[in-house]
This record gives sequence, C-alpha cells and structure tokens, in this order.
Amino acid sequence: MDELYEKRMRDLLGDEFDAYVDSMQVELYQGLRISPRKQSVDRTREQLPFLGRPSPFAANTWYVGGKLGLHPAHVQGLFYLQEPSASSAVSVLDVQPSDTVLDLCAAPGSKSTQIADAIEDGFLLSNEIDPKRAQILVSNVERMGVENFMVTNMDSPTLCRQVEGMFDRVLVDAPCSGEGMMKKHEAALAGWSYDNVLLCAARQKDILKEAWKALKPGGTMVYSTCTYAPEENEANIAWLLDQFEDAILDPIDVPWGRSGFAIGGLDENQARAVRRIFPMDGGEGHFIARLKKSENASCAKARAAWSDGVKIPAQAQAFLEEQLDEDDSQTIGYRFYETSERKDGTLVCGMNHPFLVLKKGKVLRQGVQVGTLVKKRFEPAYAFYLSRTAAHYSKTRTETTLEQMNAYFHGEQLGISAPSGYRALCYKDIPYGFGKSSSGRITNKLPKGLRLLMHSKIREIEVDGHESE
Repeated sequence: MDELYEKRMRDLLGDEFDAYVDSMQVELYQGLRISPRKQSVDRTREQLPFLGRPSPFAANTWYVGGKLGLHPAHVQGLFYLQEPSASSAVSVLDVQPSDTVLDLCAAPGSKSTQIADAIEDGFLLSNEIDPKRAQILVSNVERMGVENFMVTNMDSPTLCRQVEGMFDRVLVDAPCSGEGMMKKHEAALAGWSYDNVLLCAARQKDILKEAWKALKPGGTMVYSTCTYAPEENEANIAWLLDQFEDAILDPIDVPWGRSGFAIGGLDENQARAVRRIFPMDGGEGHFIARLKKSENASCAKARAAWSDGVKIPAQAQAFLEEQLDEDDSQTIGYRFYETSERKDGTLVCGMNHPFLVLKKGKVLRQGVQVGTLVKKRFEPAYAFYLSRTAAHYSKTRTETTLEQMNAYFHGEQLGISAPSGYRALCYKDIPYGFGKSSSGRITNKLPKGLRLLMHSKIREIEVDGHESE
C-alpha cells in the first residue's frame, strides 16, 4: 500500500483503519439486481436458488458469489450483476415513473438499467464519453429490455448545453480515482497517486458544472463516486454549493452507510447530509450526495426538442401485428416511431415517449430497434426480442430447452417444428433471441458478434454451487 495513501486512510478512518485493512484481504462483495421489466421479481427469484442475503442498498438486490454472466436469466436480461453498494446512488435519486432522467457518465450501464426499472412513461438519456464503453452501454441497456431511452457518445458540454433545464433527475456517477475498487482492480491500488486524485477532482468539477445546466428548476441531482478521497467527494460538493446559488444540499436519510466528513469545505451539518460506504458497511466503497435545484432558478432555453416522430412503415406495422398480442391495455407496438436511412435499408425504432432531437454529438441508439426495411422486405432486429414489449406480448413464443439455448448462442440452427415465420425463442417463457421457422427447423438469426466461444456455455447454478446445462 502506498505510504501516502495509507496515511490518508488512517487520517480518515482513525480507529477503524485496521478494520479497513482487514477488509482488503477478504473476497470482493458481489451482488445482483433483479429487474421487474420482463417478469415479476418473485418469479425470477425462484430461478435463482443461490441468492444470498438481501442487500440493504436498493430494492431487489442480493449478495451472491460465483460466475453468473452465462446464467440463462442473465443472458435474458432478468438480472444485472452489480457490486452491492453501487446500487445506492440510484436509490437516493428516487426516480418517479414519469421522470425524464439523465445518466451523464453511464457505462457500463448498471445504474442506467436500475433507473429504467423505475421509469414507466418517462425517458432515460444515458451518455458515455468513451466510444468502446458506450457500445457496452448500448448492449446492456438492450439486454435488460429498456425501451424509452437514448444512448449518446459525447462530452458533457456538447450534450448538456443542448438539454438545459430538460431533466427532472440527473445522475453524475463521476469517473474517479477508484479507491473503492482496489480489490476488484489491482491496478487501482498499484497505480494510485495523489496527482491522479487531483486530476479526477478537477475533471469532476467540469462535469458537475455542465450537468447542473441540464437539471430542471426543482429537479434533483445525485453525485456519486467509488472513491474515498475527500478531494473528489466532500470538497466537490462544497465547491458546487459555492458555485451555484440555486443549489440546495438535500439530506440523505437511509439506514445504510455513514455520514460524510466535515472536510474539504463542508461543515458538520452538511457532512451529515451526505453518505459514505466503506467495506466495513457491506459494500466496496461509495460516496453519495443529493442536491436540489431551486424552484425559481433561472434556466436557458434548451436547444434540443421533443418530436412525435414519424408514421410507422406499413411493413413494420404488419410485422408487429404478426408478433404481438393486443389487449385492452396495449396497442400493437409503440406510440412513437423514428426511421433513419442506412446502407442496408431503413432502420425503424419505436418507444412510448417522444423522441429527443439533438443538433450536435453522436447518438448511438434511441428507442427499441424494431428492424430494418430492405426494399419491401422487413427484417426484425435482435434487440426487439429482448425488449419488455416482446417479453410481455409476443404471440410467436417458441419454448426451447437449455441445451437448445446453448446451441443457439453457438450459432447453430435448431431442429424445432413451429409455425412458419419469425419466432421468439424462449427459455422458461422469456425470449432470448429469434429465428425464422421453416420446414421443421429454425434458422439462427443471432448476430455473429454475440456468439459464444466454443467452450463457453449457458449454465444454471444450483444452490450448492453445482451446474446444470
């Protein structure tokens, strides 16, 4: 352990420093969050007999152990693997069903997908500045069945200056020095330096300054990090309160974690209003602060605008009518659509919220990719079959075994007799992909980039740690 880092942690923790050192020698806390988007939490729990004790940091979260990335329920988007204390920031954000929410530093998507679980007719904009991480974000948002969303890949000034005053909630889970992730990433400990702490703190201020612009008057912002450094935590909150007269620190009243420190410009009362989590508290390390923007705050006019989109192409509508049941509460498909011209045809996307039109920056995805119109032929998208709508309303379900699911993810055709046409391939009634049925077999439509390596396999984990396939 770096001598300067050790001294700083001794100064912060006092008598608890030895307990912190001991915590570094035990296994990394692992957890998962069950999503209610595709089926009830109780039903998913029945499929996961290995769940440990519930986590205190958020609803529908549990401690777990082992490698679960290839569990069928994970592949289907029924749960997200997430370090337990990482769920705390979204709990504090307190998202409401109709909120518009900005997750400004969103990759890989744990907090974005947690936010989406609380949204019904609202909208989520998830942004990531790093292009590779932004693609991972898209993949995770789609796997979890999110529908009313947009994923962008741009810096915070380019984005936030277009959407001034547009969001009810803003989450800034800022890139940081990662002191709370030292057990997960050895490089975080080996590469620690005070210069990097200061560099991160300066970058976080730049992000916060832009994020504040995107927040509506009366809106809520949560700032979080996974580091212990006061320069990146308490000092940044003190700076933000000094920088913006319309910023109000909103005390966090929760049973987990502990108060912050009266350090970096925060007084005792302000320190009690924020929250810290150390490994001794059941998580790897987090800092969370919540702020309100004054109701009478002035706000520049947004350059972005909402659009009701376009009329859905007839071929896409016919596809949706073929695929989805209609009942009293659900109109076939989505209420709003957008189309875009690509080399391979016209891409059709849909959601149940108006589309956000940005004038600058890179938009990677908005709404659910329904499919592509190629001349007069409509080809469905893989993402459509992972959506909440497909999970709830598909009438082309074709149940498969775990062995057949494995074969699908290795690119194989399936010898299954089913009605002709595109079929939603399911395991335990939840879609994981699709294929085209004809002459007693189903042609595999899994994108090649998603195929598993030869020796990988979808597997279930039993309560005693044994696998089944």
